[in-house]
Amino acid sequence: MKITLATVTYNAGNTIERTLKSVEEQTYDEIEHLIIDGVSKDDTVEKAFEYKKRNPKRDIVIVSEKDHGLYDAMNKAIRLATGDFICFLNAGDKLHSKTTIEELVASIPSGITPAVVYGNTDIVDDEGHFLHHRHHTPPEHLNSGSFRKGMLVCHQAFYANTSIVPEYDLKYKYSADFDWCVNVMKEGERQGLPFINTNLVLADYLSEGMTTRHHKESLAERFRIMRKHYGLIPTLWNHALFAVKNILHK
Repeated sequence: MKITLATVTYNAGNTIERTLKSVEEQTYDEIEHLIIDGVSKDDTVEKAFEYKKRNPKRDIVIVSEKDHGLYDAMNKAIRLATGDFICFLNAGDKLHSKTTIEELVASIPSGITPAVVYGNTDIVDDEGHFLHHRHHTPPEHLNSGSFRKGMLVCHQAFYANTSIVPEYDLKYKYSADFDWCVNVMKEGERQGLPFINTNLVLADYLSEGMTTRHHKESLAERFRIMRKHYGLIPTLWNHALFAVKNILHK
């Protein structure tokens, strides 16, 4: 089984090395690593090519060209992917341990073709140090309705079957990943494919992602996406519950 990891970069020279190292150290060999760069002006691409040179037996593809933003670059990765599953591991994020991919593949029962293989996420700071476990806990049994309560599975711990993935909807600037995950799950259900919970921490996620930096815009987009998938009234109700929980936790 081949796993595609896609890393989208732009001026990520300060953070990309720990991402590359975490893939480089994997005990599982059948990994395709796609590095999609938006013509960085720092040493991001140089570091990527040094990584490729260090690992001549690894399947590493580096593309550096102009794009129309993060999700356009991610669509390029989808079009290039040749693995059975794809996961997006952004610069600064890392696989949780050296055996992450080996354990993920081992969690898939023989003869089963899942729509999604998923797990938990730890949050790290800009230096890669552990901060806390992600507040959202992945449900034991994931389905397309699970995200009506929020994005319960982090994008970096969501391995989607490449045979069913759509491209990201570029009308969303900050939360297209939310919409994409729901679309993947809906297609998986349409085809009768199972969802596998590894019950593992799969990723260490950098806390200051684009969604964090554009928090208000992201929330507005997520509301539109949730309304599209789940309807207006359920979305309003769930947002009211989110507000109450936030007040109680302050």
